[in-house]
Amino acid sequence: MNDQRNMILAIVLSMAVLFGWQFFIAGPQLEQAQRQAETAAEQQAAGEVARDGLDIAAPQGEPGAGAATSSSTDILSFATRDAALAASPRVPIRTPAVSGSINLVGAQIDDLHLLRYRETIDDDSPTITLLSPAGSPEPYFLEQGWVAPAGSAIALPDGQTMWTLETGETLTPETPVTLAWDNGEGLVFRRTIALDESYMFSITQSVENTGAAEIALYPYSRIMRLYTPRTQNFFILHEGPIGVLGDANLIEMSYGDLEGDGQRDYAATGGWLGFTDKYWATAIIPGQDETINARFFHTPRAGNGNDYRANFVSQSAVAVPAGATAEHTSLAFAGAKVESIIDAYEQGHGIDRFELLIDWGWFHFITKPMFYLIRLLYEFLGNFGLAILAVTVMIKAIFFPLANKSYASMANMRRMQPQMKEIQEKYKDDRAAQQQAMMELYKKEKINPVSGCWPVLIQIPVFFALYKVLFVTIEMRHAPFFGWIQDLAAQDPTTVFNLFGLLPYDPTIVPVIGPFLQVGIWPLIMGVTMWVQMKLNPPPADPTQAMVFSLMPVIFTFMLATFPAGLVIYWAWNNFLSVIQQWVIMKRHGVEVDLLGNIKNSFKRKPKAAD
Repeated sequence: MNDQRNMILAIVLSMAVLFGWQFFIAGPQLEQAQRQAETAAEQQAAGEVARDGLDIAAPQGEPGAGAATSSSTDILSFATRDAALAASPRVPIRTPAVSGSINLVGAQIDDLHLLRYRETIDDDSPTITLLSPAGSPEPYFLEQGWVAPAGSAIALPDGQTMWTLETGETLTPETPVTLAWDNGEGLVFRRTIALDESYMFSITQSVENTGAAEIALYPYSRIMRLYTPRTQNFFILHEGPIGVLGDANLIEMSYGDLEGDGQRDYAATGGWLGFTDKYWATAIIPGQDETINARFFHTPRAGNGNDYRANFVSQSAVAVPAGATAEHTSLAFAGAKVESIIDAYEQGHGIDRFELLIDWGWFHFITKPMFYLIRLLYEFLGNFGLAILAVTVMIKAIFFPLANKSYASMANMRRMQPQMKEIQEKYKDDRAAQQQAMMELYKKEKINPVSGCWPVLIQIPVFFALYKVLFVTIEMRHAPFFGWIQDLAAQDPTTVFNLFGLLPYDPTIVPVIGPFLQVGIWPLIMGVTMWVQMKLNPPPADPTQAMVFSLMPVIFTFMLATFPAGLVIYWAWNNFLSVIQQWVIMKRHGVEVDLLGNIKNSFKRKPKAAD
């Protein structure tokens, strides 16, 4: 019995140490390291000037090739995003999913709002802003262009080129727009931009050659993020540069990693690359049979923090004969990471493992089916919270035979308590003989002392899978339950330390311990159900074990209080079902369950030991 308790205790404490280490140590250290890196980069950037073309990977066999460049000092800075938008002529974007505009200066897609998502749960909250123009406080935009062969003097469009609107007035799913620029040397560049009803842009670059000689150009596409975004720095979620590129497979790095390396280059056929946030992402996607050079690039900027960029350039030149026109098409994703949309793009466009834009984690074979099941139940129940409760019942049903066997073994061990105590007293000075006698008793009564651990072990992968689903999937973002829970992906907003809002102050602002003072109603319910479940059994005879077991519900209440409310609801509901299941099984095996008596004994003052 002690071995079984020690094993369960070790499992539970391991989970507590894992989350505690991330919360108290790893998270703060990572944040501090990121702040130090930002400060060092800003100091290093003093007096430096980054050139826009230096981030473009050279095509194979063209080591001296480069994109048309413009100095970063040519970009004006504006106090607000609106001021930056107003500084240049634009083509509007209007679809059911997004709104924004295309900048005619540079033909950049640099203004995008996600209309289906808001910053908070308030209906009048601003919609999510994904892309912003150069010169704004947080520049983040997409652009395409051409790379000239080494030694060529072809005038190419760059980030400061003024394009004209040739066809279309507003970019919609039904009406693409075409921009044009004449370099005055016999070449007319056009860029036709189309957008579906969700988040995928299709950009066709064409070159009309009215000159007398054939030319060759290499097309490129890139994402520029000219600031350091705020990330959650949580170990179960990747935020930062990401891609799937040939033999490199899935590429994930932090912004700090990219700062340290400066650049990382990859040769690939097809694939994709970009930047991912928790719920939003951008990605540039070549033809899946196109051979490319891809690059993640970082450079510090004087007074403006850091530049992070991702780009690819085709290794096959587009030949444009005299008097002819040639073109190249690529895709660009900018939007919300909705699983059904991402999956449709992967299947519809044949994009290599585009599903990995969502961080399903190493245990995706559990996490994705869990998500699918919750989403399916949501379609019937109309509430993700109810779907989580239903999933808990289904999981309980699936593992009922194993749990039934485990609880039955625990009940038998309870029934064998008198014999076990006799053995412990008889062989209290001979540990080896005590263990031998215990094993003989287990064999005689057909008891597996370790089987009682299975109910706890089963919960661990389910717990992590549900945690991952709640934490990374946008479908859970701002998903309401009932009452005060209006966002299952956020922690319970109430706290016992201000009497659930009756006292007019926010205890979470208290220095150091503030984050731990938001212990809401559902964490308290979870703690009570955990405590009641433990009271199905009498306390361990060992005083140390008894103290640790009595503190576990308190520790988990404070620890899980910071977790998504949906996960706490799952844990509380699972505890409640476990109490009923264990009580029924123990009664069936003839074990007296004095739950009320055990609870009452918890509040009785322990008699003092005699001197």
